[in-house]
Amino acid sequence: MSQSLVQTHPMRVIRVGKVVVNIGLGKSGEAIERGKKVLEQVTGQTPTQTRAKNSVRDFGIHKGEPIGVVVTVRGEETKALIEKLLAAKERKLQGSSFDQRGSVSFGIREHIEIPGIRYDPAIGILGMNVSILLERPGYCVARRSRKTSRVGKSQQVTREEALQYFRDNFGVSVQ
Repeated sequence: MSQSLVQTHPMRVIRVGKVVVNIGLGKSGEAIERGKKVLEQVTGQTPTQTRAKNSVRDFGIHKGEPIGVVVTVRGEETKALIEKLLAAKERKLQGSSFDQRGSVSFGIREHIEIPGIRYDPAIGILGMNVSILLERPGYCVARRSRKTSRVGKSQQVTREEALQYFRDNFGVSVQ
């Protein structure tokens, strides 16, 4: 099989599966509401709360207490969201941000670095974690509810392919 045929085959095309934006606040109450407002501004979607798995007495965290907010974005909105988030990082990512399975993760120290987001004294400044999953068509076999199956090695996105995808599609420089 020639190299050009492999690259143009529809099952070999890499796409963005999902973008997960997470703000870990470590406390409940008003902080959760501020985190929700920030994620709604950034993504345009309603975030959900994450709850503590265990009690941590030293930090005053109880099991089941809301301690963070998270949004998962899928579909067409992912490209525009990634563009905004990478602009906050000046289109520079560390090589260690890429893992062996085609995922990319990075942090944003201050949400006001994202273009279009203004500082609001009522909210303050919050940092966030961003995780982007790259996949190929056919990954649904691992997620479906009936007769799940493993994704073959040749169908998984490698670290080098993820690096190249971000360079080509988003103009990212990797340090």
